[in-house]
Amino acid sequence: MIKPDLSMPLPETLGAVHFVGIGGSGMSGIAKLFLEAGHRVTGSDRAENQATQALRAAGATVWIGHDAAHASDADALVYTGALWPDNPEYLEAVRRGIPVLHRSQALAWLVRGARVVAVAGAHGKTTSAGMIISALTDAGRNPSFVNGGVIQSIGVSAAYGDPQLWVIEADESDGSFLLYDTAIALITNVDPDHLDHFGSVEAVDDAFVAFASKAREAVVISGDDPGAQRIAARLQHPRVIEFRGEFPTPLPVPGRQNAVNAAGAYTVLRELGLSETEAATGLEAFGGTQRRFELHDTVNGVRVYDDYAHHPTEVRAALEQARSVVGTGRIIAVHQPHLYSRTRLMAGDFADVYEQFADHTVVLDVFGAREDPEPGVTGALVADRFHDPQKVDYLPDWQAAAERVGELARPGDIVMTLSCGDVYRIIPQLVSSIRTASDAAS
Repeated sequence: MIKPDLSMPLPETLGAVHFVGIGGSGMSGIAKLFLEAGHRVTGSDRAENQATQALRAAGATVWIGHDAAHASDADALVYTGALWPDNPEYLEAVRRGIPVLHRSQALAWLVRGARVVAVAGAHGKTTSAGMIISALTDAGRNPSFVNGGVIQSIGVSAAYGDPQLWVIEADESDGSFLLYDTAIALITNVDPDHLDHFGSVEAVDDAFVAFASKAREAVVISGDDPGAQRIAARLQHPRVIEFRGEFPTPLPVPGRQNAVNAAGAYTVLRELGLSETEAATGLEAFGGTQRRFELHDTVNGVRVYDDYAHHPTEVRAALEQARSVVGTGRIIAVHQPHLYSRTRLMAGDFADVYEQFADHTVVLDVFGAREDPEPGVTGALVADRFHDPQKVDYLPDWQAAAERVGELARPGDIVMTLSCGDVYRIIPQLVSSIRTASDAAS
């Protein structure tokens, strides 16, 4: 994979922009923004999906498959960290000497000179940013934005509105959140994650301190989270505002973590000039984001949810959210470990959380994403760390996993897939197996 040079100065101008991997969730949103800002956009990906189809319908030229000719007349090329250095389009851009930008650099170029709200943190970024975007939109402020998930009430994850007001989800995983010229920094929490990039907890903290210190106007930071408080104690910023999880306004999305997210979002909205009523009303209308405790189906009394949680703290928050609405039913979790490094480092933490907060867990195999496989690192590492083996199954075969869930589920239960990988694709198999098992029992 290509390691981005985030120190590279951004070019003064960008004309026609070519996106390698344009169908990805982050890349497609940024490509859409460049289209809406008036740029000619081309791109390629390995396979067709909804994002490639939508971009093509919006005016982009999108190819399936990679070929050097696709980048032959672009003025700049944008890539993701998952791109391999032998990609022919990347090599063609290097040969031609045009700007080659990591997607975060492309976004930094797009938001330059604007008032930027950058939302960072180990967990809750997408929901918190979505709350801010939704409330600003309800108040008629028409922000430009790019978020990590589709905002249900708006129907998109990115849009080009007022070019002087941006809300962005700022990714700390590779340090790229330091690229943005941030006006207001929101830090939801700080956990020891992405150690494959940072190397140590101290380096993670240093990056968050640097991110907060760059904010021109204000730093809004959790007063409850221990990691965030470590950062706050080191800041010399003239305006640091702490928020806490008590949020009395009724929310349409359940769970304490959403109350915490809303408290941070409310504080940012007030900093942006919204009245108490505007901020509260906007948050009351927030309908959630895709892949964040998203209900996909109800079959024979069993509710099937999907959640993006892929860190033990996120998993705990997602399961607590499910517990708050399951009533007398049980929670059956389907866990897809994400990244070999995270699975190796945190297998015991995942097992502890699932064993404590789910009634039963089915563990799939690792979704490697940008990483190469590691010998001996499979989903079995998580399953083997359960104290009670009766509460877990390691089933790397998806059909076997779906059938096991069908055997377990009964009316009133919640079945929940958890991962930022492609685990959501198992949901049709889960629904079919639950229906088949229920029909056979009746």
